[in-house]
Amino acid sequence: MKRNLKTWVVGGLVGGLALSLAACGGDADGGDGNTLSIVGFAVPEAANKAIGEEFTKTDAGEGVKFKTSYGASGDQSRAVENGLDADYVHFSVASDVTRLVDDGLVDADWDAGENKGVVSRSVVVFGVREGNPKGIEDWDDLIKPGVEIVTPNPASSGAARWNALAAWGQVVANGGTEADAKAYVDKFFANVVSLPGSGRDATTSFLGGTGDVLMAYENEAILAAQNGEGFEYLIPETTLLIENPGAVLKDADPVAQDWLDFVLSDEGQRQFALTGFRPIRDDVDFGGTVEGAKDPSDPFPAVPNLLTVAKDFGDWDTLSTKFFDEEDGLITKAIAASGKAD
Repeated sequence: MKRNLKTWVVGGLVGGLALSLAACGGDADGGDGNTLSIVGFAVPEAANKAIGEEFTKTDAGEGVKFKTSYGASGDQSRAVENGLDADYVHFSVASDVTRLVDDGLVDADWDAGENKGVVSRSVVVFGVREGNPKGIEDWDDLIKPGVEIVTPNPASSGAARWNALAAWGQVVANGGTEADAKAYVDKFFANVVSLPGSGRDATTSFLGGTGDVLMAYENEAILAAQNGEGFEYLIPETTLLIENPGAVLKDADPVAQDWLDFVLSDEGQRQFALTGFRPIRDDVDFGGTVEGAKDPSDPFPAVPNLLTVAKDFGDWDTLSTKFFDEEDGLITKAIAASGKAD
């Protein structure tokens, strides 16, 4: 882990793709300035690139270049724990940051601010084939015979954990018992035909023709449309608010805190919105229109029954053990019973 930021050539990246340096105020040959190492889960790469372009126009960001690594959230967190260079991490779930707190790499009060550590938000949606030939409308339709589901693997992917929690939580929120929820997720994973390593890999699998339904972030569906690879998506009446954390590592150069401050600023949140994420504040002005959304003039409609981790599950430490423990987690057992586990 470096103590001082230095200008350097961006070389090979672990588990991810390079953020365009030319677009962010520098070039791949180096020159004057600093290099900020960002390690993140796969889905927000485009958003962070857009934010980077704006950041380098500021006094704090002038001359800053970027070294980036993107991949499945859990894998990325473990890579940083094992020595992957990072100044700032942007993960799918809070437990992937607390792993680094436990390892002494991130301060214990990383989530003490007004935003509680959250830098980006979305909701769980269903991606469907053109014309919705399976007639998917709500959660009950996903467990019908013959419906094939694509969702990433909770062992590596934070997106998968949000999806699984949404599947469980919607049963309880609508009056079901935990036994009912267990029965539902057993049927859900019995219909899963692909468990890719990350949310981005799941989207790629679905776009390649696998499955009838893609469990996805709303922003991933919007970004796919912006890239000309759109698929129809719908927001179920009961779904889960996705809250993605960001944190600066203890030994990062101060410019990393400048970056986080910019990410949380109106301009940073505007760039998140324009790439499909729901801003973390309701007062962020993004122009009211987002290309690629189901309704570009109303890109982030209110959800009738929006679940949250804090309201419906407690906290990540508790739910990680209950649902995703490697041996006894309820979701882990559901996947094992389906025969889809590795």
